[in-house]
Amino acid sequence: MVQTLVRSEIPGLKLLARGKVRDVYDLGERLLIVATDRLSAFDCVLPTPIPEKGSLLTQLSAFWFAKTAGIVSNHLISAKLSDILPQLPRGAKLPAEAYEGRVMLVRKAKRVDAECVVRGFLAGSAFKEYRASGTVCGEKVPAGLKESARLPAPVFTPSTKADEGHDENISRERLARSVGSELASQLETLSISLYRAAYEHAQSRGLILADTKFEFGFIDGKLSLIDEALTPDSSRFWEKSAWREGISPDSFDKQFVRDWLERSGWDKRPPAPELPAEVVSGTSARYREAFRRLTS
Repeated sequence: MVQTLVRSEIPGLKLLARGKVRDVYDLGERLLIVATDRLSAFDCVLPTPIPEKGSLLTQLSAFWFAKTAGIVSNHLISAKLSDILPQLPRGAKLPAEAYEGRVMLVRKAKRVDAECVVRGFLAGSAFKEYRASGTVCGEKVPAGLKESARLPAPVFTPSTKADEGHDENISRERLARSVGSELASQLETLSISLYRAAYEHAQSRGLILADTKFEFGFIDGKLSLIDEALTPDSSRFWEKSAWREGISPDSFDKQFVRDWLERSGWDKRPPAPELPAEVVSGTSARYREAFRRLTS
């Protein structure tokens, strides 16, 4: 098992950014992305790491980048430490016991400042909004739907991309004003195509992809998929056999942690509480199972 890593420190490399989960190092025309075992919920990094999480996220993203390359190009060069080490500056030290499986060497991209969310089912914040207003992120959907119901067609619901704090849902029209109508249309088309392909694959493995989010950027002028893809951190995966309208099915994502935090009485302001051992082990098991099922 790879060592738990909460915060990377790599001598010889320039730290560009430390996000909620990933640490990013600048290599000129490339980036080195380290997925730690940090976990965030309700826009707060929790004090308790989830063992193996970083390596599971990295390897699952690499799987999806390869599988969806026919739909859209992506930024991944390699997620194998043995391939990456020879391409790093001399003096950079990445011990295998800490970094094996959790690092990606990627091409640098000019990020599009929008989260591209696709929802195929009525869940989470989308269901709360639907109960209140009959809409999903401002988009009208049929009346009378129950929680976890499948939507007539996948709905594209973009949001702002916040480096800190909470992303804000925005309308498709606002996205078009922000990035231009042509690019907004490309983002919507690609996001829905990626969702449909991933949904079909997940179905074949006994899972339902309820919703997910993507990030895009330009590499040498070409729109490309970046960051991560279709992991339990960015997607809602359900057990297919347990899915029923009107209930919230078992999931293989962060919802298990969110549910515990909701019951804990925490006011969702820092600092977040420590997670009990059973929540840590339960979350780790769900991430491992999602990886196993999706990648075989």
